[in-house]
This record gives sequence, structure tokens and C-alpha cells, in this order.
Amino acid sequence: MKVSSIFSLVVVTTLIVSGCFAQEKTREELEAEIKAKIAPEAVNARIAEIRMGDIIVKTKRNADVKIEQIRHEFLFGTAIHSSVAETNWQVWPEKDREQYLKVLGENFNYAVHENALKWYSTEHTKDSINYAPADEILELCDERSIPIRGHCLFWAKDKFVMGWLNELNTDELRKKVIEHAIDVTKHFKGRIDEFDLNNEMIFGDFFRRRLGYGVINEMAYAAKFGNPDVKLYVNDYFIIANHGANLGAYMTQIENFLKNGVPIDGIGVQAHVLTPKTATPETAQRALDRLAEFNMPIKMTECLFGGENEEETAEQLKIYFPIFFADPNVEAIIMWGFWAKDHWIPPTAMWKEDWTPTPQAKAYRDLIFNKWWTKTSGRADRNGQFKTRGFYGDYLITSGGKTQEVKLSKEDKSITVEF
Repeated sequence: MKVSSIFSLVVVTTLIVSGCFAQEKTREELEAEIKAKIAPEAVNARIAEIRMGDIIVKTKRNADVKIEQIRHEFLFGTAIHSSVAETNWQVWPEKDREQYLKVLGENFNYAVHENALKWYSTEHTKDSINYAPADEILELCDERSIPIRGHCLFWAKDKFVMGWLNELNTDELRKKVIEHAIDVTKHFKGRIDEFDLNNEMIFGDFFRRRLGYGVINEMAYAAKFGNPDVKLYVNDYFIIANHGANLGAYMTQIENFLKNGVPIDGIGVQAHVLTPKTATPETAQRALDRLAEFNMPIKMTECLFGGENEEETAEQLKIYFPIFFADPNVEAIIMWGFWAKDHWIPPTAMWKEDWTPTPQAKAYRDLIFNKWWTKTSGRADRNGQFKTRGFYGDYLITSGGKTQEVKLSKEDKSITVEF
């Protein structure tokens, strides 16, 4: 036998012994790993690891220290109904409008237009463009320091395509698509710098069918022409619900877009409606693990929870929110509305028509403002130092009769405050 052959045999044997050519894990082994990962103690450990940092206070020896969180850095959001805008064609009674805005400001730090930014809303009639309701909703959010994302530049389903758009010939349609992408991102530049590019492409293909698959590139680059800083997301459903029936198709679609140069910046995962009959925690964790392969930001863009009764609905939120929050790639969890009176699926709403909070709303607030909220106090040691762990966000820190407002960020991992 040649020396080179002997060497190759030794290398291969070494690799096998070392486990480099280890057999793929069995289905049972993979399932066991998922179950271990979603165990409450494992989820809580990941949350503590990736959502919390160190707060170090330097003050006088034995001085009292009070630490109070006032805002989360993580984005807990909601879709906003168009009727909250006074410029919308249909507006709620002022009493309900005021209560809606009060609940919005007290419970959420992120938002998205439910329908006001969809093309059929902004240009219902050809060449008659109206951004007024969308602009007003944006202003209402600005007043409450709530950033807002864009949903959506295009919607691929035929039933949501305006009649006049469907009547255009190929050249006219392509021209209109490009103009729309540029106009929207340019209009909102610096105010909304993130959009769902072409919504629900697994289930709809109007634009690709009419203009070819390259139209997705054209949409994306036109959007970035209007705003070079815009971030573009894909967004689709049954990635978790319906037992993750479309996870494989979504993975393939994203892979193909990236291979073909579509500048995708993030992944939207719709999560409505999650019930004991339509999803499992294992389904959710498996989807997040698979999507993590793209190493891109993930946002749970459209969350709704359901069950046989209000208590079961609340329990679903308590199951899935921690799994989402514990994933390092997830940057936002967005409820698809919160008030039952004007809600896509009223039984899943967090507040009833009379504004009574449901058990789901109470479960939500307990997680966001209790379990995942830092409020503590103590006394500095003999060296004048007090140290604690806190969830990333904005804080008021008080010592020696003085208060400082500071930010503990995930990027920095820790903050030192001196008095």
C-alpha cells in the first residue's frame, strides 16, 4: 500500500473515532432536544442570558440605591386599526378613540399599520394617492414614542389587488409597481425605515405571475431607491400555526430569493391563530431553529392566540411569548390588534368591547411589566458599589437624593452609573 493511501486511511479512521463523521441524529433525538429546549427552566435561562445585562451603580458607601425600569428595549407591539385616525373614512366615537390610545401607550412600545399602508388603502383609485390616515397613525405613535414598521409595500394575493391594477397591461403594471415602491419608501423615509416587501408570497403570486419572478428584485431595489436605508422583510403564515405546514416552503422561498440577489433584511413570522389544536410549543421552537440558519432578524409580526375559553387563550400567550422572547434572533413580538370591537378575530382580542381586560391581557401585562421588568432597591457596599441584573431598556436610577435616566442596551451588555 502506498504511503499516501496509508495516510488517508489513518486520517479517515481518526475522523471517525473523533466523531467528525458522526451519524445524523435520529428523529427521536431531535425531538428530545426540542422538548428540552422548551422546558420552562431552559427558556427562562435563555431569557436571562440574552435579554438581561449588568447594572453597576457607584455611589457613597452604604448609600441607598433604587433601580426602576421605565421602558423595554425589546419590541412588544400591536397592529393599529385605521379607525383611530380622524382622517380615515370611518372613525370611532371619541370616547373609544381616547381609550384606544390610552391602552396603546400604556401597553406597547412598537406598532404597525393594520391596513392603512396597504396599497388598496393608499391608492384605492388610480393616481389618487392618500397617505393621510397612515401619516396620522404615525404621528399618534410618535407622540407616544412608539416606533412603527411598514406593512406592506405589496400584497401578492389576487383578492387584495385593486380592479384598476388588474386591468393594466404588462408594461403599465411594471411601471406602476416601481413607482409605488419608490413613492412609499420616499414618503416615509426617516420615519418608517422597515417594510414587509411583498406580503404572503407562498399563498399569492399576482405580481410574479404577471411580471415574472424577477419582479421581486425590481420591487426591492425600487424600494431602496426611494430610501437607501430601508430594511425589507418577507412575511408569511402557517410557519407555526397549522402545525408549521409552510415552514419548508418558506425556507425554500427565502433561499431562492437570497440566491437571486433579492436584498432581504429580515424574516416576518405571522403567528395567528395559535391554539392547542393548531400548534405546539415544539412547532414554534422548531420553526425558530430552522429560520435561524439564515442569521437574520426575525419578527413575530402577527400574533393571535385562541382557545376554547378565555383562560385557555391566556394560557397560549403564556406558552408562546417566552419561547419567542428567549430566541436570540427574535427582535419583536407584535399582536395583530388588541380591541375586540374592531378586530379581525374578536375572541382573540386582549380587551373586550367595553374595554374590560381579558385574562389574556392580564397574562400579557404580568409577563411584560412584572416577570420581565426590573424594579429593585438595595444598599451600596462599603466600596460604594451596588450591582444587579436588569432587562435591557430605559431606567431611572436614584441614589443620594439624585436620579439619573439611563439606558441598558443589549449592544453594550452592561452600564455603570456614577453618583
